[in-house]
Amino acid sequence: MLKKFQDFAIKGNAFDLAVGVIIGAAFGQIVSSIVGDLFMPVVGAVTGGLDFSNYFTALSGKVTADSLVEAKKQGAVLAWGNFLTIVINFMIIAWILFMVVNTIQKLRQKEEEKPAAAPPRQEVLLQEIRDLLAKRS
Repeated sequence: MLKKFQDFAIKGNAFDLAVGVIIGAAFGQIVSSIVGDLFMPVVGAVTGGLDFSNYFTALSGKVTADSLVEAKKQGAVLAWGNFLTIVINFMIIAWILFMVVNTIQKLRQKEEEKPAAAPPRQEVLLQEIRDLLAKRS
């Protein structure tokens, strides 16, 4: 039973999947940092420091707070600003991922377009011998 588990965990796809998940999580942190630390400050500067995440519409007359956190404690609110912030973040992340995938595809395409290296001299001689033997028969 232990041998079967070892085969599954080490030789099977479970190991590859674990590596993929770990790399994916690390890449996710990189993308989140790009969005939060590089792009969103630029968006904030362009919009005059506008932060949508605290915008909401009260759905109850009891809500009198100015911040979303306090308003949620007082009653039902429609947190449309937070939704808008998440949509903007998603669009930026999707754009970054598109650019990364597009760049990788271009690099792969360039790599595929490279001419194949000349075969070794031994291989050329063997092909010539094969061709000569084919002509004889």
